[in-house]
Amino acid sequence: MSTEALERPASGGLRRAWEFVTVQVPAEVRKVTWPSWDELKKATGVIVVFVISLGVLIGLMDSTLQLVFVTAVANLFK
Repeated sequence: MSTEALERPASGGLRRAWEFVTVQVPAEVRKVTWPSWDELKKATGVIVVFVISLGVLIGLMDSTLQLVFVTAVANLFK
């Protein structure tokens, strides 16, 4: 058995977690290239348009499939 395991304090995991949060996370955040305000507005606009378009497409597909299946199936059993 290794003596390292016996000598390691019980709070080693907490100490490593604290070091990760206080040292490594800020170091990684400094490496990030943040978008400019104009880039952020453009990207947000593209995402909003995409989500609205996707919502309209899904709504049209839902209406079409409901019309086809509900009406067609109901007409089969008349």
